[in-house]
Amino acid sequence: MRTRLPLLLLAAVLAGPAVAQETAGPNHLRASHILDWERVSGPAISPDGSEVIYTRSHVDRQRDRWKSELWIVNADGSRNRFLAEGSSPLWSPDGTRIAFLADAGSGGPQIHVRWMDAEGAISQVTRDGPPPRDLHWSPDSSQIAFTRVIPAPETWDLPSMPSPPEGAEWTKPPRIVRRMHFRQDRVGFLEEGFRHLFVVPAAGGAARQLTEGEWHVGSRGAVGLDYGAGLDWMPDGSGLVFDASRAEDADLRYRESHIHFVDLATGAIRQITRERGPWSGPVVSPDGSHIAFGGFGWTEQTYKVSDLWVIGFDGSGMRSLSSELDRDAGNPWWAPEGDRIYFTADDRGSRNLHLASLDGGTSPVTEGTHMLSVNTISANGIAAGVRTSFHEPADVVVFPVDRPADVTRLTAVNDDVLAGIELGDVEEIWYDSTGGARVQGWLIKPPGFDASQQYPLVLHIHGGPHAMYNVAFNNAFQNFAANGYLLLYTNPRGSTGYGTDFGNAIDNGYPSVDYDDLMAGVDAVVERGIVDEARMAVTGCSGGGVLSSWVIGQTDRFASAAVRCPVVNWMSFAGTADIVRWGYMRYHGYPWDNAEKYLEHSPLMLVGRVTTPTLLMTGELDLRTPMSQTEEYYQALKALDVPTEMVRFHDEYHGTSSQPSNFIRTQLYMLDWFSRFTRDPAGSTDQ
Repeated sequence: MRTRLPLLLLAAVLAGPAVAQETAGPNHLRASHILDWERVSGPAISPDGSEVIYTRSHVDRQRDRWKSELWIVNADGSRNRFLAEGSSPLWSPDGTRIAFLADAGSGGPQIHVRWMDAEGAISQVTRDGPPPRDLHWSPDSSQIAFTRVIPAPETWDLPSMPSPPEGAEWTKPPRIVRRMHFRQDRVGFLEEGFRHLFVVPAAGGAARQLTEGEWHVGSRGAVGLDYGAGLDWMPDGSGLVFDASRAEDADLRYRESHIHFVDLATGAIRQITRERGPWSGPVVSPDGSHIAFGGFGWTEQTYKVSDLWVIGFDGSGMRSLSSELDRDAGNPWWAPEGDRIYFTADDRGSRNLHLASLDGGTSPVTEGTHMLSVNTISANGIAAGVRTSFHEPADVVVFPVDRPADVTRLTAVNDDVLAGIELGDVEEIWYDSTGGARVQGWLIKPPGFDASQQYPLVLHIHGGPHAMYNVAFNNAFQNFAANGYLLLYTNPRGSTGYGTDFGNAIDNGYPSVDYDDLMAGVDAVVERGIVDEARMAVTGCSGGGVLSSWVIGQTDRFASAAVRCPVVNWMSFAGTADIVRWGYMRYHGYPWDNAEKYLEHSPLMLVGRVTTPTLLMTGELDLRTPMSQTEEYYQALKALDVPTEMVRFHDEYHGTSSQPSNFIRTQLYMLDWFSRFTRDPAGSTDQ
């Protein structure tokens, strides 16, 4: 029987700072522990392999934000200490300085350089203009290359427009939009202009613009948005290679970019790649004869593994080095001899370092059930990266690439938080689904788990949809377990880390077989007799919001749902999200040419079947899955008298957990909502 939630309870939920008292014990991981949490990222090892600088972030409780600092530690783990305010450190090739980004006032971050001698003098290198990024030192350590946006505001000349009277306050002129991708989640409206390449003397001075025109430096990926550029210097300092699409209609193209070279002296640009594809992330061999990069030959299919490619600097001999691996190859790094390339690859929930030979073939360098992101490798072969696993939060590690088992953990930033905390055990599971698919997942059990007891279950669905749940430490998942839940997370078809065929199984059909895989995972756990089927819940954000709303339109077996930042209507999504071109490529044909297909896979079209009490949560600034998607679903559920509440997060773009307080709220809202409802064997839901 459907139940209507009391209005007084709704008011209390939305007004208070917290909505439920956690059942987690004092020695369990609570949502509020995030306030003491720390993060590490971007470790950079010195050229001689003796020191590592990394970005360390903590919660600024006064501003409810993550605050970043630079810390430095010896490669043996000693003398871990604060270095400077800032982020994104990068050693100069001669090891005497670092470049980094730090706040420079109202204009945002600018490039700073710090001498790594005893004096430790810091200079601000860039001052005027939009914030720089994509920093790269020149081989002789004399210059720094970077990118920044050159403003080019769109105008509309109106000769007959009268001028306002003196002292009048007329409405600001309208924003003129002429591009397809004119806004971006976590940014807002994109600045009118084009991202270009610059160089600046490392000692300070005027920055010189190397590229110009109505096109962007940077590949723009599959979604047409600005996430930075791939670039690298030639060893002799004569110029840089970079990724970009220089076509006049690049904004309208899907997954197209090329590798280019710009001459430092003349500014002349030469396109190196010719085959159509999303080529990106170039790195130059030590002798300058070859360029390694990522991508694949252009295809309309939704997902294809990105291979590691190599091409001659003159554009000859382009070939894939990793096609036999059938895994996405990322973050390439040349060995000093120039005959091998290191890279990372995700595989079945883990990430490890691999090695590709120019003669063909790949082999693993590291092995293990962990997420290992290698950022830099020193000249003497010491790799620095970040590693995390089920019960180990992310920390900085180093190891010799010729002895990868000799790992030194340099940081332990959350050991103090986890001291005395009992975490839930994590079990890897594999199970069969439709079409003969084998699917991987993980089950987190409550601390003190007793196999003779039954526990409520939360099915947590990842976004993307082409993404991969992994074996990294997860605060939210462990918090569910700490509150007495079994937490199931899986990688259904469409996920990355399992090859092209597995990832592309939802091409022109999303959601589809991924639903089968999710339900088969639930069945596999239920068959063990440890699940209280009257108290099962489903949740997910983004692509997980798509699938959680799809799930409750297909089945009534869940007592409650938390649908977060969803897409429920592919027709309206395609033209209103920030990733417009991506939205138009989900199915064959545009929405107006193939409306039936777009609606067939829209959860909104199944809302008439929904009886599951559904909590909706989305950031009010969300441009990726706009709030209008959540509103459409909310109003439909209200019209059908399905118990529902909509929680609109202030100051949040896509997702609901970027700010520490909102992470806590997200967890508490879900825990409270899930605790309200049970489902009896007849299929009705009671509050």
